[in-house]
Amino acid sequence: MKTQTPPRFSFDLRLRLLTSYIVLILVTLGVITLALIILIGNRSAPPQPTYERLAALTQGLNYIDFIADIPFDPDRQPLQEQVHELLEVFSSTRNVRILHVRLAQDRTIVYYDSAKRFQPGAFIRLHRDKYKSEQLAHVLSRGSNQFFGQFQDPGGREWLYGAVVFGQQRFFAGRGAREDLWILAEPRPTVSLQQTLAVFSNALAPPLLQAGIAGFAFAILLAALTSRHIAQPLQRVAEAATAVARGDFSAQAPVSGPPEARSLASSFNRMTAEVMAANTAQRDFLSNVSHDLKTPLTSIQGYAQAIMDGAAEDPAEAAQIIYEEAGRLNRMVVELTDLERLQAGKLSMASERIDMAQLSEAVVQSLMVVAEQRQIRLACSAKPVPAIIGDGDRLAQVLMNLISNALKYTPAGGSVRVAAERAGAGVAVSIQDSGIGIPRAELSRVFERFYQVDKARGPQRGTGLGLAIAREIVEAHGGRITVSSRGRNQGAEFRVWLPLTTQT
Repeated sequence: MKTQTPPRFSFDLRLRLLTSYIVLILVTLGVITLALIILIGNRSAPPQPTYERLAALTQGLNYIDFIADIPFDPDRQPLQEQVHELLEVFSSTRNVRILHVRLAQDRTIVYYDSAKRFQPGAFIRLHRDKYKSEQLAHVLSRGSNQFFGQFQDPGGREWLYGAVVFGQQRFFAGRGAREDLWILAEPRPTVSLQQTLAVFSNALAPPLLQAGIAGFAFAILLAALTSRHIAQPLQRVAEAATAVARGDFSAQAPVSGPPEARSLASSFNRMTAEVMAANTAQRDFLSNVSHDLKTPLTSIQGYAQAIMDGAAEDPAEAAQIIYEEAGRLNRMVVELTDLERLQAGKLSMASERIDMAQLSEAVVQSLMVVAEQRQIRLACSAKPVPAIIGDGDRLAQVLMNLISNALKYTPAGGSVRVAAERAGAGVAVSIQDSGIGIPRAELSRVFERFYQVDKARGPQRGTGLGLAIAREIVEAHGGRITVSSRGRNQGAEFRVWLPLTTQT
């Protein structure tokens, strides 16, 4: 006999999970790196370095020094134009844009723009930042103020600026004017991809690489633990499945691991339990069928042989036994056929109004003679109950079987009591006897086909199909049938519950 090797899929699954985790980690790190490069490359550079450069240039914009360098000559051009010429020279030599603006009451007016983007008299909107330059604060005269920010020229380009307002020194301030500002401006810088790569390689790459290596190692360890956590329960389920395939239906898979694996193991254990129960029921079925068929066939064959050999003392009695055993075989075949059709839902049921109290009394009356012959007290206590909708003949068959069994397994001098009553949303009929009882370990099997509690009654026992058929009929009506017993020689009680319908 070939031995089955244990499944290798667990190792393969663990390897695939680990590989997928590693690939996922590498892809994630790559996406993060690419996102950093793109985001840094597309965003503007921080304004602080530009502000510091403008602050350094602003130190040379003390307008008092500018005025001192201009000779006084009333015949020459106005002083403001001369200052603007000096600002033009300053702008060209320092390669910086200079604006002269005046802060009026509710607007800011441009008087000079070295870039010629704003015409004299145009309005400009200045946005201020909270940035302050320490180096510029040390050289400003008392009463002066500095601020930084950004503005847009008429072309829509954004500029960063550093401005100085000379508070009390209002050289150009006319009547009603507020303050004059000299502004130095540079375009807002953007980081190019090449600069980004340079910054990334010089500043960000080493720490990111170190963090990536540490995170990668930790992620591999975590991935290995996770894959083992997932694969190990599946391996145990596979081992249990291999054991079941070898015929060991008692194999159970440990319920462990993630919820999905636990659910799989629980479902597998339920399946094996059902398979084991079905296998046991099949073995019992074959054993019972063979025994129940063998006994009447042996009787038929023996008495037929005696008649043929002339050895039968009373041929008529032998023929009667053959007839009875043949009838028993026929009933068994009919009951088996009915049971299969009931379980398959192919047996049609009539729908009529039935009074279960009256039906119980009628069945009890038909069996009263049998009870008297066996010296058993048979009584019926039927209260008025609502009618139900069902098949009267099939329900009478159920009551006949249950009451007959009660009489069969109750010794002389005992009693059988039948009661019908309203029970919740239905009607209940109970059959209670003082007979041999049923062991508690066998209560769950009394409705199995061919199963009989008393296995030593000889040829007089039944086919073992009556209770299985009774359960199918009751369940086909939407009801349920239960049994209870306190043990050997303690009697038993069968209870049939059938639901009411809106047609009652």
